[in-house]
Amino acid sequence: MYGQLIPIGGGDAIPMLKQKLLVGRRGSCDITLEFPNISSHHCELEMINGYWHVRDLNSSNGTKVNGERVLERFLQPGDTITIAKHRFEISYTPDPSQPPPEERDPFAVSLMEKAGLARPSESRSRRPPPGPLPPAARPVSKSSNDDNPEEDQALKWLSEED
Repeated sequence: MYGQLIPIGGGDAIPMLKQKLLVGRRGSCDITLEFPNISSHHCELEMINGYWHVRDLNSSNGTKVNGERVLERFLQPGDTITIAKHRFEISYTPDPSQPPPEERDPFAVSLMEKAGLARPSESRSRRPPPGPLPPAARPVSKSSNDDNPEEDQALKWLSEED
């Protein structure tokens, strides 16, 4: 056993029997949580270098660690994981021969990614390619305005081709 998830508020501890676990509502998941607010494939727990890592799988109701919504995060023993609205404390002994893994630089992640509205590849690929800006749109010509001939002349001058 690689650790356990202890339900906060009571219930039987869930043993973590493999180094990679799929958590969700479906019976085919390694850890099945049969609640309507849990996504069919909600999150993934994986042991990496002796530490548990959680990754949200674009779930509807999100995954939190210690009250903060996350897309992914390394877990320390005693951390609270909230899957939708169901809270668990993770209990395990980290590998003492391995240093704790470094977290990804939070400033390297776009706000859209943090909010769960973009995938990492999407936020980078949608930027316009470097180069000149597209030409500005020309003003729409309007009919002559007898009340303001200066405005009419300015619009005519702006719409003339060079």
